[in-house]
Amino acid sequence: MEGMDHGNHDMGSMAPPPSMNGTTMMPRRKMMMHMTFFWGTAAEILFSKWPGTNTGMYYVALLFVFALAVLVEWLSHCRILKAGSGHVAAGLVQTLLHCLRVGLGYMVMLAVMSFNAGVFLVAVAGHTLGFFLFGSRVFRKSVEDE
Repeated sequence: MEGMDHGNHDMGSMAPPPSMNGTTMMPRRKMMMHMTFFWGTAAEILFSKWPGTNTGMYYVALLFVFALAVLVEWLSHCRILKAGSGHVAAGLVQTLLHCLRVGLGYMVMLAVMSFNAGVFLVAVAGHTLGFFLFGSRVFRKSVEDE
């Protein structure tokens, strides 16, 4: 196979390919991604550059993750459909609620994958409080009370 020998060419020293307008593309500066848990307010949670380095915005992000976790638990244990609802309508509502619950649950999971210990703790606390309020027997009416 003549012409296929790349022999002594140093492919690592090639210039980056030009972009459409003829300029070379400069590599973007990337934020270090943690792969172990860390403490601190300088984290990216769910969205690029959010909450940034502002400590107040970090606490807003923690509150957001906490609320998402509580909402996921509410959606897991709520009984919105009444007896006698149409089968098709009830199935569609159930499917939409399931879709919303799963999507929000994945958002909480992605937030935890920031490996920020504060985010992890508020996600667990939100799921715990949500289950306590909506899933446990503490606030349920007993059959005798009805």
